[in-house]
Order: sequence, then structure tokens, then C-alpha cells
Amino acid sequence: MNRIIRMAACALVIMACGLSTIKAQNDMEVLNKKQQHLAVIAAFEAKGDIEGLKTALTDALDGGLTVNEAKEALSHLYAYTGFPRSLNGLGALQSVLADRKAKGIEDRRGKDASPLAPDYDALAQGTAVQTKLCGGKPFDYAFAPATDYYLKAHLFGDIFARDILTHAEREIVTVSALASMQGVEPQLKSHISGARNMGVSDEEIHAIPHVLAAYVGDTEAYRAAKAIAEVYGEPFNEGKPVDNMMFPKGEPNTAYARYFTGNSYLAPLLTEGLPMSNVTFEPRCSNNWHIHHKGGQILICVGGEGWYQEWGKPARKLRPGDVVNIPAEVKHWHGATAGSWFQHIAISLPAEGASNEWLEAVTDEEYDKLK
Repeated sequence: MNRIIRMAACALVIMACGLSTIKAQNDMEVLNKKQQHLAVIAAFEAKGDIEGLKTALTDALDGGLTVNEAKEALSHLYAYTGFPRSLNGLGALQSVLADRKAKGIEDRRGKDASPLAPDYDALAQGTAVQTKLCGGKPFDYAFAPATDYYLKAHLFGDIFARDILTHAEREIVTVSALASMQGVEPQLKSHISGARNMGVSDEEIHAIPHVLAAYVGDTEAYRAAKAIAEVYGEPFNEGKPVDNMMFPKGEPNTAYARYFTGNSYLAPLLTEGLPMSNVTFEPRCSNNWHIHHKGGQILICVGGEGWYQEWGKPARKLRPGDVVNIPAEVKHWHGATAGSWFQHIAISLPAEGASNEWLEAVTDEEYDKLK
């Protein structure tokens, strides 16, 4: 048995490198490729993840983003993430461009910002832009008049006047960056509303979390999805997301949905030899009591927090790194805690004539006793 567990663990480590890059393309295609690249660049810049940013910039340049568009996005962000991250981001772009030039890759410079009229009034123009972003309501930060001036004249006047990026693209950049930072939820929700006012469609806004989940991380996607739900007055599951999921979430587990309370997702990893799948549970989701006849099962926990319970025994809380050996003929259930998503790898141990017997669901009364 221990030998089987070790073999399974080795297989999981090997597969993780390849499986972690699987993308959920369908949910992202509402945003065009340029919008997706801008969102990912903004997120990595806001996180201060330079290596991730370099990869995102490389992908964006390969995908047709111009050098000036990349510069503009990183320069725009200084108003939201600060000069240090913005300058570090521009430095990452310089490094990427130098490496690409050394390889003989000539990236398109793209258009420069159009010159402003000699009588351009940054304060007046910025006030108008900010008013539009706020849904037609003038915004005055009377508590700090100097800051109010900087916002109107410099951010919404000088920066938004540069037409390398559209106002809608700037808001996609801003929302993605704010979703990648802690403690800025009011500003994130404000800019989700602002994005709608600047021409980003509802469908495009709802696609941002999918892009962040695929290319950046589940925590960033969770913040975006939660803020979007609150702005739109939509229901949202408050469970903590699984950070940096090593394995793919997979598709809705519709084939076994009748044996689960709540939503689960299934991603097959191996179908021959030693069958194994990654199972993802949303918060409070659990499978029914069940028995594996003749062949047992091994669970390797890889994300979030969950529960495992055998009939007549106390429930055991599960965290990443925990391994559960489930003998054949033992009645049991497993699933997520109330406050977290949960992932485990399920490995079915081969046995002649093996089968599963699904039984009653875990009642709310049973589940709510778990601490």
C-alpha cells in the first residue's frame, strides 16, 4: 500500500508542471486578445511578480500588442499601484525587449500619443472624464483639495488624454490591477462601475475573472468575481478560493452530480493503470456517504480545506499535503469546509470486481456540527 502511495505521489509531481497551464478558453473569449493581454500584464505588475510579468509581456508581444501599448499600460498603472511597481514593470519590459532583439525579434513600436491642442485644459478635460466615469455625477474630494486636483488634472486629464489606449482599455487595466491587490475593494468596485460607464460591456467585465483565473491566480480571480457580483447585485459564494491551484479545476461533475450536495468539478489525470482524478469542491459541497467495495481509494489533498469522515468516527479536517487511505468496505464521505474551496486527487486502487455503492446524503444537521 505504501508503495502505491509513493508511486502516485511521484506521478502527481511530474504531471503538475504540465497540467497547471491548462486554460479555460471558452470563458475568456468575450474579451479580445489585446484586452486579455492588458489584463494579465496589469495583474502581474500589481502583484510585483516580475517573472510572471515578463512571461505575460512576451506572450502579449507575440500576440500583437505593440511596444507603446505595453508601455502605456505600465505607465498608466503608476496612478493605481504606485511608481515603484510601475517603474519595475517598465524595467521588465526593457529587459524583455532587449532579450527579444538579441534573438532577432523586431517588435512593432506602434503609434505614439496624438499631440494635444495648445489650449488643452487638463483640469477641465479631466473633470469631464472623471464625471463620465462616475456615471455623470461630479466627484469632488473636498477633504484633500490637492489630491482632488491631481486626480482631475493629471490622472483623468493628462493620462487619459493619451490615446494609445482607449478609456475602456484603461479601465480593464485598472480593474485587473486592483483585483490583484489586497485592501482596495472600494476602489475595485468603483472602477468596475466606471468600466461600464467607459464602454466596457457587462459581458467583458464578467470575463475578467476568467482571464485572471487562467493566467494569474485564483485569489485575483476571486477578488474580481466577488466585487463584480456586489456591483451587479448578483449572488456570490463567499467561500475562500483555493490559491494557486496546482491542478486543473476541470469540468462540472455532472455525471455524479446526484451524489453530491453542491457543485463539484472533475479533471481526469490518469485513466489507465492507476486511475486518478482531481476533484474540486465548492464551499459546503460534499459527496454522499458511500462505500468502495473490494478496492479502496487514496485521497491526496492539494488545495483549500476539507473534511473526511468514516461512519461512527469523528470528522477529520484536511489540508494540502494530507493523505487519506480509505480501506474497502468502509462507509465514508468527503468534501469542502463551509469557508473554503477544496481539491483532492482521488486514486482508485485496482481490484477485480471493484464497485462504488452510493448511499444517503450528509444532512445539514450533521455537516453543521463540524468545527
